[in-house]
Amino acid sequence: MAGFDGLGMGLNNLSRLSDAKTRSLSAENFRGEKGKGGMAESGTGEGSAAWLGGLGWKVSPSVRIAPGETFEVADIEGPGAVQQIWFTITGNWRFSILRVYYDDQENPSVECPVGDFFAAGWGGYAQLTSLPVCVNPGSAFNCYWEMPFRKRFRMTVTSLNKQDIILYYQVNYALTEVPEDRAYFHAQFRRVNPLPDREDYTILDGVRGKGQYVGTHLLWGVNSAGWWGEGEIKFFLDGDGQFPTICGTGTEDYFCGSYNFENQQTHRYQEFLTPYAGLSQVIRPDGLYKSQTRFALYRWHIMDPIRFEENLRVTIQALGWCSRGYLPLRDDIASVAYWYQTLPTAPFPELPGQAALEIN
Repeated sequence: MAGFDGLGMGLNNLSRLSDAKTRSLSAENFRGEKGKGGMAESGTGEGSAAWLGGLGWKVSPSVRIAPGETFEVADIEGPGAVQQIWFTITGNWRFSILRVYYDDQENPSVECPVGDFFAAGWGGYAQLTSLPVCVNPGSAFNCYWEMPFRKRFRMTVTSLNKQDIILYYQVNYALTEVPEDRAYFHAQFRRVNPLPDREDYTILDGVRGKGQYVGTHLLWGVNSAGWWGEGEIKFFLDGDGQFPTICGTGTEDYFCGSYNFENQQTHRYQEFLTPYAGLSQVIRPDGLYKSQTRFALYRWHIMDPIRFEENLRVTIQALGWCSRGYLPLRDDIASVAYWYQTLPTAPFPELPGQAALEIN
């Protein structure tokens, strides 16, 4: 009988011993080597550390990424699994692109702006408290999605910013055998602004392989007055045609809210944070430049993954409400879809250019 592999951690197996080896990448140990942390002789902290003698005194706590540069955050030989990621990054979060590659694939399996990947897509700090993702003061991004790999794990950050940016990071991982039934973590960003008239917004399409859908981060910028969340989310599984296997009842219902996310005492939108779902941010008009109401939502399918055998497509309707009933909307919608699947990863749609990424 095989021993515990150190994967799938939780309170129920936290006391179990395994032969997994814990390692960690950071700007103080770029390769995650045993006994090689804190040895940098130069870095972003060398001036502050000089009077202490330099070596071992926080000489390299972060990295500087120049405009147009791609920095390799991680290059790990497997087998193993990334179990936690912490980032804090300067600059425009939409203009820093995170990519993950597994087992020497050419195509990335994760491709998202950094802020959107950590469910902070509107670009400003808002507390987010959930099981797989946390955003904490002052701009701390934390990810607990487990990311198994068998041969190699590569993670990069590409800066589209016009000035240098600073990245602080920690990637904690286990080197261990990975069972055959462990799939690969994926995440994909999309944005349409404005959505064409009477057209569903596509959260995910083109997935090929076996796996399970595990989460949605949705950003909704309304371009009209009134309620905006009547649209149904639809999951088309394994060759579904015009009609899906899974069809929700409304946008706020899918994100585990109800009745417009309205606080019945104040009659205002009410943010909420739970382990599995939330309305993490409402950006309200300020009477000047913030002229539109905007929403950030998350829904994690941790206890209820949506399983598929061959392919998957996910869409959501943009429906508001007017005197005639439902009102098709032409809103600014962006999303990140999170799922696990077997390899190979099908090519993603081309990421929008900088102008189309910008929040405006």
